[in-house]
Amino acid sequence: MRRQLIKRYFITGLLIWVPLSITAWVLSLIAGVADQSLRLLPESLHPQNLFGFDIPGTGIAVTLLIIITTGLLAANFIGQRLVIWWENLLNRIPVVNSIYSSVKQVSDTLFSSSGKAFRQALLIRYPHPDSWTIAFLTGVPGGDVANHLSDDFISVYVPTTPNPTSGFFLMLRRRDVIELDMDVDEALKYIISMGVVAPPVRHPPLTVAPKDKPL
Repeated sequence: MRRQLIKRYFITGLLIWVPLSITAWVLSLIAGVADQSLRLLPESLHPQNLFGFDIPGTGIAVTLLIIITTGLLAANFIGQRLVIWWENLLNRIPVVNSIYSSVKQVSDTLFSSSGKAFRQALLIRYPHPDSWTIAFLTGVPGGDVANHLSDDFISVYVPTTPNPTSGFFLMLRRRDVIELDMDVDEALKYIISMGVVAPPVRHPPLTVAPKDKPL
């Protein structure tokens, strides 16, 4: 009995500390990467030199300020001309042009408000007809690939678990996929947790009330 109690307490403690530890670790990684933006500031403006000690989160604030300021400057006419000039300059540099253009196309597709990439979670048959998995809509086949597909196909991304940053790119018939009433964030949590954290059911099936028996 005592061993079972210790085991139960141990598991309960793990369930509390493991999420907290992983969350703190991820936040520390993000803060460490964001702190690299402090290198853009003069040494005299660093918190260590201004206040005599480091302030956690300063890099994140500076990074957000740089991103917002860049977006603000690029939204006007002069900023747009500067962006076009900068992109034309990068496109003339060998090797850099291929990397930059590819990354820019992907980022424009993912973060554009008018784009449909990763806006819809799907249920598809994979890796064989008797199994199902979750995928994300990324668009439709293009280029010469579309010339060889006579039916209505869509492009999907099938993430792996628990690391959704790796996965598989597939082209499937639209009629063979099922659109899920599920947010992309909920679908990602479902994938990362390996099916443990199931998203809530938005529209539960209707139940028919039983008829009253005749007296």
